[in-house]
Amino acid sequence: MTGTPGAPTAQDTGAPHGRATYEEWLGLVVIVLCCVLVAMDISVLFYAVPFVAADLTPSTSELLWVMDIYGFLLAGLLITMGALGDRIGRRRLLMLGAAGFGAASVLAAYSDSPGMLIASRALLGVAGATLAPSTLSLIRNMFHDEGQRRAAIGVWTAGFAAGAMLGPITAGVLLEHFWWGSVFLVNVPVMLLVLALGPVLLPEYRSPSPERFDLFGAALSLAAVLPVVYGAKRFAEGHADARAVGAVLAGIAVGVLFVQRQRRSADPLIDTRLFRDRAFSTAIVTTTVVQFAMLGMMMLSSQYALSVLGLRPFVASLWQLPAILTLFAGLATAGVIARRVRPVFVVCAGLVVASAGFAVMSLVDSDDGLAVVVTGAAVMTFGVGMVVLLATDVVVATAPPERAGSASALSETSNEFGGAVGIAMLGSIALTVYRQEVDASIPPGLPTAAGDAARSTLQAALEVARSLPGPAGKALEQGGIDAFTDGLRVAALTGSAILLAVAVVAAIALRPVRIAPQGGKE
Repeated sequence: MTGTPGAPTAQDTGAPHGRATYEEWLGLVVIVLCCVLVAMDISVLFYAVPFVAADLTPSTSELLWVMDIYGFLLAGLLITMGALGDRIGRRRLLMLGAAGFGAASVLAAYSDSPGMLIASRALLGVAGATLAPSTLSLIRNMFHDEGQRRAAIGVWTAGFAAGAMLGPITAGVLLEHFWWGSVFLVNVPVMLLVLALGPVLLPEYRSPSPERFDLFGAALSLAAVLPVVYGAKRFAEGHADARAVGAVLAGIAVGVLFVQRQRRSADPLIDTRLFRDRAFSTAIVTTTVVQFAMLGMMMLSSQYALSVLGLRPFVASLWQLPAILTLFAGLATAGVIARRVRPVFVVCAGLVVASAGFAVMSLVDSDDGLAVVVTGAAVMTFGVGMVVLLATDVVVATAPPERAGSASALSETSNEFGGAVGIAMLGSIALTVYRQEVDASIPPGLPTAAGDAARSTLQAALEVARSLPGPAGKALEQGGIDAFTDGLRVAALTGSAILLAVAVVAAIALRPVRIAPQGGKE
């Protein structure tokens, strides 16, 4: 497939292996804009929920779907869209995704019913899944020099990470002056810019021998991912029930069928042979665990800032800025160190540093722990930046160019899985500790419904405490805060231990790996 006249074009046999010019770097800006917005839309509604609820009056179930449907479809369609980009062209898929994302953003902004907003968020998820794998796979085709590729991946990683953190900050600023729909309209001018510059600055690339698209395999991949993500979210909400367990087991069962089909298929959506490469499979596992730990603790630390310390949402979101800065510092540090040492040393060092950040967070107390949480998060994201840069570089470098879309989709799907499972597992650990300890603070004679509410979440306990007179209310409030803080400590220690264990595995598995300038292994 050739590109638009005047645009840089990568032939189906691959682009020339030279150093990137200013055009490729400008193209990277277009790619990163997509990354930032896809990640922002995961978290941009966190602070807008009360405004949406007041305006559209959705039911509890509808509000949950408004929040979750975007992430569900984003995670479920990444593999399918990655394989589709390999076949029809990665730039073409990116342009289709940009148009769809912009249109769906307008629909979401002007939704006048819960059903319309849910449908719009679903379309945003589909468009986001179309954008995401195209971005990383295009980097594989645009940057062939090892150092430049690693720098580009660092910028790409920073775009996704910063987007997730900037979502609440952006929403906080906009909601101070505009209505809730403005958190979606901010996407539109950016997507128009992508549509204008993409055909000029981005090369086109597709597999030199496009295979038949496996529609049934695509359906299986969706049926495997969605139930697992749904079950993980139920666990995170404290619903360790048959529905959550059944969803996870059903997703795993369908996932096994999907993998078996891919192994037998002449035209697979994903090349399972990629996992025979120890570097590739270890890098996937490492990024999954890093996202598991990071997003799980981000969720708990944000609750701590809002509920324990009582900060306003916008003020609480501003305290995430140090973690964003240290993330960039970690990415830059890894890029410099990687010129001199092998990936195993950088990845393991990053895992140890991230583990130390969690250890710092485990020292938090219930009175004034903001400095501890901010410091721990900053140390953690510095280590995470070191890990994700090199691990993603290993994924991109070890995959053949014609499979870059599928490899990118696998990497990003592992990130989504890691984040969902991390929120579920670390959230469940913290919730279990909370429920065990808060019982001692519930005054005798409290109505059953109020007692059950106080045991469910800290927010509910604080609401119940406000309705109680004098010492009883104070005791329940302080008991709930102490119980939640203890749960946060245990979750932080768990995340720290998991990262150290993965550091040991990575040290063994990645020891012989070197990334060669042309993307192969030495």
